Amino acid sequence: MRRPRLTFVETILVFNALFLCAHADEYTRLEVTPAEVTLEGKDSSIQLLVTGYDAEGRPTDLTHEAEYESDSDIVRANSFGVVRSQADGQATIAVKIAGQRVAVPVSTSHTHARLTLNFENDIIPILSRYRCNTSGCHGKAEGQNGFKLSVFGFDPTSDYQSIAMEGRGRRIFPASPSSSLILRKMSGGTPHGGGIPINTDRPEYRTILDWIQQGLPIGTDEDPVVVSLELTPRQRVFKMGETQQLRAMATLSDGRQIDVTELTQFQTNSPNQAVVDALGHVTAGQSPGTAAVMATYMGQVDVLQVFVPRSESIDSYPETRQENFIDGHVLENLKKLNIIPSGHCDDEQFLRRVYIDMIGTLPTSEEAREFLNSKKTNKRELLVDQLLAREEFSTYWALKWADLLRVDRLALGHENAYLYYNWIRESFQENKPLDQFAREVLVAEGPLRESPAGVFYKAVTSANKRASTVSQVFLGVRIECAECHHHPYDRWGQRDYFGMQAFFTQIQTKQSKAGEMLLTSGSPVTKHPRTGEPISAYALGTEMPEQSPEGDRRLILADWMTSPSNPWFSKNVVNRTWAHFLGRGIVEPVDDVRMTNPPSNPALLDALAIHFAEEQFDFHRLVKTIVMSATYQRTPDVNKTNERDEQNYSRYLFKQMEAEVLLDAISQVTGRPEKFEGVPAGSRAIELWDSSVPNYFLKVFGRPVRATACECERVSEPTISQVLHVINSPAIQKKLSHQDGRIRTISAEIADDKDAIEEIYLTCFARYPTAEELAVAVGYLEQAEDRQLGLEDVTWSVLNSLEFLFNH
Repeated sequence: MRRPRLTFVETILVFNALFLCAHADEYTRLEVTPAEVTLEGKDSSIQLLVTGYDAEGRPTDLTHEAEYESDSDIVRANSFGVVRSQADGQATIAVKIAGQRVAVPVSTSHTHARLTLNFENDIIPILSRYRCNTSGCHGKAEGQNGFKLSVFGFDPTSDYQSIAMEGRGRRIFPASPSSSLILRKMSGGTPHGGGIPINTDRPEYRTILDWIQQGLPIGTDEDPVVVSLELTPRQRVFKMGETQQLRAMATLSDGRQIDVTELTQFQTNSPNQAVVDALGHVTAGQSPGTAAVMATYMGQVDVLQVFVPRSESIDSYPETRQENFIDGHVLENLKKLNIIPSGHCDDEQFLRRVYIDMIGTLPTSEEAREFLNSKKTNKRELLVDQLLAREEFSTYWALKWADLLRVDRLALGHENAYLYYNWIRESFQENKPLDQFAREVLVAEGPLRESPAGVFYKAVTSANKRASTVSQVFLGVRIECAECHHHPYDRWGQRDYFGMQAFFTQIQTKQSKAGEMLLTSGSPVTKHPRTGEPISAYALGTEMPEQSPEGDRRLILADWMTSPSNPWFSKNVVNRTWAHFLGRGIVEPVDDVRMTNPPSNPALLDALAIHFAEEQFDFHRLVKTIVMSATYQRTPDVNKTNERDEQNYSRYLFKQMEAEVLLDAISQVTGRPEKFEGVPAGSRAIELWDSSVPNYFLKVFGRPVRATACECERVSEPTISQVLHVINSPAIQKKLSHQDGRIRTISAEIADDKDAIEEIYLTCFARYPTAEELAVAVGYLEQAEDRQLGLEDVTWSVLNSLEFLFNH
């Protein structure tokens, strides 16, 4: 099971202070960047970075521990190393720490006036930095207390009008700028539900004040705009608990660079490995692994790549099992992190694990005995081949893809939903290459009875939703938020979104003698919702052509998407498949691929994607490659080096069984199939193509409703309701005690208590009981007044164990 995240930041800060005092003499060199500073304009600033190097050249960030002194009043430096202009002239900042001193010359100019004032360039960043325009504040749909801003500042014109003109102009008071309501609210002069985000001594306050004093300039098209953002540093190897101050520099279209660290928004994708505060101060965690710290400013993003190895090095790394190319890439990462992987799982663990992961079904006691007693050296590979050929394999994977592709009877109707599901199931049954599978969805046309993949366009009915769903399901890229504004954490803007939407605007449905038909016609024009600019159909990351292609535009999209050179398709499929088998994606969440959420092991993801494409997108071969790796076949047991690792596949992570799989497992153990309303008797939960079939167990254990394409719809974490249900469920008790159930059969046909307990353990765990388990269970049966009830109690206790409820 996953461990809760640890709270450590306060402890680490104290530790760092003590560490620096104790090791002040260990830094052989002190470096301050930039070595020289030029500041231009009022309130211009720069974030100094102070780095100490030991004898081996390893850097340590000392920015927050150094002392800063200025020899002149023309600049000031705070305790965090931020140097800010006060007047024109020349000065020197003395940076002192660990007995060393570095002088930084500073030149300032034009400090009594703003170089330019532009609403979009100067005011919007302040509103974004202090979260005024987020969905939790004035950026939500209805605004807040009568004041509404566009979310993340995507519509500056509307925001300008809202601030300067709406509310009878009451938010701005040009005659006395400091009395303006917007400033009084921000600085605490008037009660404000959002607190006091900006004190009157802050440069952001002065910027807004100057903007009002200068007559609320909106700016011109000739004003420079931000074209890129760069973080310093961009890569860093941290000791656990170590810190690093970041500096964010924006490059403008006129070539100037300005420090925007104080207005940049920072976020981490993995808080166990690194956290970051609002001013870009990063603290490494106590769990080894990798993380990305994202910085965003005015639609531009950059990333700090964080690498946190264990503090204890490994002098002699042990020989570790390798079965295929996967293991080499995983081991290379583990060695860098000073982590030794857990050992190889035994046959009992592998048997149950691979059955559940591949076919969503427990092995029977007969199958368990046969496999465990086999002496064949390649029996694991033979088992995998057998499972790939079983009907349950296609049934189980059809269930998973039916979630993603929205097989919803309530939305589609019974006939269409079943046609759609059956096409998915048959595709996996015949091992249809997944590039062909995706292509059939994208370019489906004609009668839906003959082209059931086209029901996708009935499940997702609008061109904009089709664009975002296709991107998320087949590319793992979320573009939905770019419909309204620039993606806050990625490069996608509204033009990219509507470029994808334009591929789907030709699609129409009509009735015919052959039933409902899907067809494309015309050449509809897509326009940018704010600018009115015509947007041609073009794929993500490509150049927009002057006009959309002739004919069915989806053919162009399908060719691009399923090409072996596509940067996302292969990686998306292998990442989703890897996450299923290993419990965590190489990119996590699996459907949120972006530059600011990089893979934890890029070499592994690339190698898997190349392998998948070279194998002609063969899903069976991909599955076999993964499950035959030593990485997949590791034990879940921890050692002292990997007990905190949940990111790098040094052990097999406990995974809760999915709702349908767990219900089928309980039915299989008890010998009593679940009866689903309106479904033929004997049907299993993984065979339910209709996600709206009512069932309390499936609801409690997180079956998705298929309203979106997001993996997050399926609840994968345990809940109190689930625990209480398994402990107290009358339905489970009824299955256990049923007169035609498995427990009664065991009681009647297996007279020896040891053999009866062995049968229960093989049925539930695919393993024989240990001597201690056998003794305890047999002892309980000997004391029970009724042997049947005693066997039921033993089985119920087994059903409530973590070993049964989780795959491991």
